[in-house]
Amino acid sequence: MAWPSPHHRFVTHSGQAIPRLAAVSGSAGLDPARLLPPVLGTDDTDTPADMIDALALAPFTAGTQPYASTTRLSEVRPDTPLLPPGATVLRRAAEPDRDACLAAGDGWTIRVVRWRSGGAEVSVTAVAEDLARSVLAQATKDAAVEQSTVDEAVSMGFWHRSPRRGPHRAARRLSATPWADIRANYPPAAGTALDRLMAVTPDTVHGHLILLHGAAGTGKTTALRTLAREWRSWCQADCVLDPETLFSEPGYLMDVAIGYDDEDEDGPPWRLLLLEDCDELIRSQAGQPLSRLLNLTDGMLGQGRKVLVAITTNEDLRQLHPAVVRPGRCLAHIEIGPLAPAEASTLLGRPVAMPLTLAELFALRNGQVVDTRAETGTGQYL
Repeated sequence: MAWPSPHHRFVTHSGQAIPRLAAVSGSAGLDPARLLPPVLGTDDTDTPADMIDALALAPFTAGTQPYASTTRLSEVRPDTPLLPPGATVLRRAAEPDRDACLAAGDGWTIRVVRWRSGGAEVSVTAVAEDLARSVLAQATKDAAVEQSTVDEAVSMGFWHRSPRRGPHRAARRLSATPWADIRANYPPAAGTALDRLMAVTPDTVHGHLILLHGAAGTGKTTALRTLAREWRSWCQADCVLDPETLFSEPGYLMDVAIGYDDEDEDGPPWRLLLLEDCDELIRSQAGQPLSRLLNLTDGMLGQGRKVLVAITTNEDLRQLHPAVVRPGRCLAHIEIGPLAPAEASTLLGRPVAMPLTLAELFALRNGQVVDTRAETGTGQYL
């Protein structure tokens, strides 16, 4: 069997190597695209938006537009087109989770992906670097939602690892009540501890772990949402929807802990990662995932990172791993229990004989029948 000429290129297809028709000339230049031809594989899982992603790379890969610039926006104004003046739309796809658009102008191509969650990603390729940057700036001018510290809404990011896209962050604006308005919903000891936590500033941060533990329905989630509101001028809150995956996959952890910095240079300098119901993660027998959590809070990974981690758990304090609650690690370690009968009676406006969780109190206020004799288990998030 005669070997083909070494000047021919090959591409793998269906497990076999076949020669391409085009030959590489010895004076073809230094462009690596001539030495490593791109191959696009599609199957029945690909969508029109996926094809727009691929088409957007064509001029960059071919070398006709060798400069690229990309930005990600957590929240975009609904009426913003995200296209610069003079753009000609080449492809547009509407899908359940996103809208995608491919457009072009004189010497440039732009790809816009707008997620249903409110965020967007805009990429521009162009014949010159300054052109790519200027087109991107025109497309995204005044597109981001301005963060206000006056209203009661707070911007909250939500991280999850998508099988198709890998680590992904979506942003939403959530209502959050000021701490002064819900202070009476917590027992005196927990309220005093939460007073100190709500008043923390970047200059008074000591310890990077916040631990809220107590029975379900006592208001731990509500406290974290309000904490995000009270800190929003200096700290961005992100909720991790799959914490067990986060601390089991180092690559995902690195993206969340480090990769976010490049996404919003004008955002708050600190971040607060919210991990809810992480009972198994911080139990006394926890293994490598717990080690990674501790490494993020005050180990090598956490060194120099302005990242705080807040965890809620229903676990009894005696079941927690000693390393989690060791002195100096926790910025706050707060137990939130049910309201005493006198406190619950004041909030409810009528006498009650048993301690009540916040969830039980609201249920009674709404006319629901609550069996206060039953042991508190997994219940309503508050």
